[in-house]
Amino acid sequence: MKRKVRHPNLRNLFQEVDSFIPKANNLQLPKIGLSANRKDGLTCIAETYIQSILNAGGVPVLIPVLTDLEVLSAIVADLDGLLMSGGGDVSPFYMDEEPIPNLGEGDLFRDEYDLILLRLAANRQLPIFGICRGHQLVNLVFGGSLFQDICSENKIGRIKHSQQSAREYPSHSVRLESGSHFLREIYGDRDRLLVNSFHHQAVKEAAPEFVVAATAPDGINEAFAHMEKTIYGVQWHPEAMAADDDETMMELFRFFVEKARTFRQAKMLHRKMVTIDSHTDTPMIFPAQFDLGKKEGGKVNLPFMEEGLIDAAFMVAYIAQGKRDEVSSKEATAYAVERLREVKRQETINGARMGIAYSPEDILCLKSEGKKAILLGVENGYAIGKDLKNIALFKEMGVSYITLCHNGANDICDSARGEAEWNGLSPFGKEVVREMNRLGMMVDLSHAAETTFYDVLEQSEVPVIASHSSARALCDHPRNLTDGQLKAIAARGGVVQVCLYSGFINSDASKASLTDAVRHIDHIVDVAGIDHVGIGSDFDGDGELIGCRSTNELINITVRLLKAGYLESDIAKIWGGNLMHVMNEVLNFSRNKKRKL
Repeated sequence: MKRKVRHPNLRNLFQEVDSFIPKANNLQLPKIGLSANRKDGLTCIAETYIQSILNAGGVPVLIPVLTDLEVLSAIVADLDGLLMSGGGDVSPFYMDEEPIPNLGEGDLFRDEYDLILLRLAANRQLPIFGICRGHQLVNLVFGGSLFQDICSENKIGRIKHSQQSAREYPSHSVRLESGSHFLREIYGDRDRLLVNSFHHQAVKEAAPEFVVAATAPDGINEAFAHMEKTIYGVQWHPEAMAADDDETMMELFRFFVEKARTFRQAKMLHRKMVTIDSHTDTPMIFPAQFDLGKKEGGKVNLPFMEEGLIDAAFMVAYIAQGKRDEVSSKEATAYAVERLREVKRQETINGARMGIAYSPEDILCLKSEGKKAILLGVENGYAIGKDLKNIALFKEMGVSYITLCHNGANDICDSARGEAEWNGLSPFGKEVVREMNRLGMMVDLSHAAETTFYDVLEQSEVPVIASHSSARALCDHPRNLTDGQLKAIAARGGVVQVCLYSGFINSDASKASLTDAVRHIDHIVDVAGIDHVGIGSDFDGDGELIGCRSTNELINITVRLLKAGYLESDIAKIWGGNLMHVMNEVLNFSRNKKRKL
């Protein structure tokens, strides 16, 4: 970091500033927020943090110590990464504990500032790097526990964790744990690192979904990382050693800045392309009215879409398969209509932030206005009952697709689950497909039996979709599509939207992760081609994975696709381009059909 002062001449200084033109590449440097310390009424930070970020190729941004949510939220929204710096003790009040005698002096105001900052950054999926106190706070925020004082609370053997020598010198070693984590990604097969040490608080139990990456000789946690996200921390102070030209410690900052660079690229890509989640069950988790403008307990809402930079989401009226008598069928239709009306009501109460979209053109228009697009769907053709006129009713309400069945056969077709009744489409089901083609509604084959799947491909005059299905070759579940089905739907110009429901992604649902979801995307790309895959989360219908649990976390898929080497143009196809292409074909077929009449 340059500290040399230019010649103190105002005219010469301003001439240099005014003639300066930044390099084009420098405008894309990732902005790294630095959490600050607070001392004697001053917001401050050791310059070694700043120097380490600069040397790693990032732009350090010091975040003032304040607790104004509006201001901190605006700052975080513009960042590409967050470094949580070291400092004093964390208050035990945030751990629901009373202070023990050996607790050092803390700062409740800074604690609140740090915790707010971390939560805001986590909500936006920023890469996060915690150092010393920052490492402890990351653990606390994600559900782990802390030692208030390791000397009095840690019952196993102890080493000195608070050195007297200068910060740039190491005082003990740490053992790198086996497995997959950031230290292995940086240092490969290296067994240990020499580190400095300035703490008496420490991580006790690592937070859920975090893996231990390094351990001190006395068993104290020295580093951990989230299993799927770029969130990690170290107990030592690498910035002090890195600023003293320690290349081993400098690698930590280069790694972090590179992760922030990729996240910045993902954000910029989301702002350029159209991102569509083709299947959410959000209307079904509320018994009556709801407000998408609030975070009301679901996984999909406008704040989450804004945080995750997601442009559009299909919200479906889901109807469980019930009795098929006339009264029950009419009740199913009425229920679907009521749920669709409640979704459409959102445009009235949140019109400044969203609109109902009926076509790809509507999605593009709303994006250009800075609004989110909500599209309508019906999950389970049971809602049609036995009356084709109900398809026109749903079309008039703005429904873009109907999932022909759910779990169990209905009057239209056989389902992937339950007893077969029609050996595919029923005679009425064939009429349903033709009518949906005529009206310009996409036919959705998720949940359909294989026999139904192939019957629909034979009957439909336009491409079809699977709004939330994954690859059976990777997870052998009847709801997933075989390689033969993937090839067949692609041959007809359709698209398969990878579902994020854990049981469809990994045979061990408890381990289903973002990594698994990307494997399904890769597989469908390999089998069906890049033009025939998309994403349908099934959020609020029990869809969620480790590393991707709600709409604000969907940008993590983009980060992974960039890391895997996908071209930006291909990512744009996956995130919405392919689905919009099918929508346009279906709508254009209907328009042309009407012109000929």
